[in-house]
Amino acid sequence: MSQQKPLPPDVLELGLGLLSIGRVWGDERSEPPSEQGAEDLLRQAIELGVTVFDTAPAYGTSEARLGRFLNGLGPGRRTDLVVMTKAGEHCDSDRGTSFVDHSRDALCRSIDRSLALLGRIDVLQIHKATREVVRDAGVMAALEYARACGIATFGASVSDEATGVAALETGAYDALQFPLNIADRSLAPLLTLLEETSGTAIINRPFAMGCLLRRGADPGAHARAAFRFLRETAYRGVVLTGTGKAAHLAENVEAFRTCEAPEARSERVRPA
Repeated sequence: MSQQKPLPPDVLELGLGLLSIGRVWGDERSEPPSEQGAEDLLRQAIELGVTVFDTAPAYGTSEARLGRFLNGLGPGRRTDLVVMTKAGEHCDSDRGTSFVDHSRDALCRSIDRSLALLGRIDVLQIHKATREVVRDAGVMAALEYARACGIATFGASVSDEATGVAALETGAYDALQFPLNIADRSLAPLLTLLEETSGTAIINRPFAMGCLLRRGADPGAHARAAFRFLRETAYRGVVLTGTGKAAHLAENVEAFRTCEAPEARSERVRPA
């Protein structure tokens, strides 16, 4: 594994997934916000103390929007942020769809494009990974190319335990991104493996794509319960919330922090 570890080593941190600012997504087919709306969301995130942002080429205009926002920040503020993106699932802008291509050339072209849009990549993940993909020679060559481009930390976005195990067995991946929530605990065993290998968990779909928040009249209570489950299950890593609205993000940050001990909350609050 690489020596540089920009991901949080010993805490569970809330990050922002940016699928929502780039393309239609979710069960309700939510439209992305306007350019100003996306900028407001990203600025609100930083003001609330969010420092980890997760995007991907397959998220439509997400990388481009994040990149433009980052370009407007001073160098000092950018240094404090962790920007994660992916390679392997690509966007077909003409058709508004995505497709998978894990060949070395496609991955290298994707890395080049992402670097041009984002300026710097702190964590590169292999998107839509499978057991075969995470150890494929072409993929490994692409990771070497990424390392030569200055990227030092790598992950795999997985949807089954066997793929996560295979990725960690290669020694090439520092992190695994996978879904985990109260309704779907099937990949919780990966947390133990990550602890054993000093890897980092990047947890997505904490609300089961919004399903957990629609179960009653008080979505705030359901959000707190969802985060509490993750705090009791995963002791360190990143939990990605995927909202595209600044007001919802503020609610999620508050729900996440109310699950911390008071002394921990006071340490994590950063000035706006």
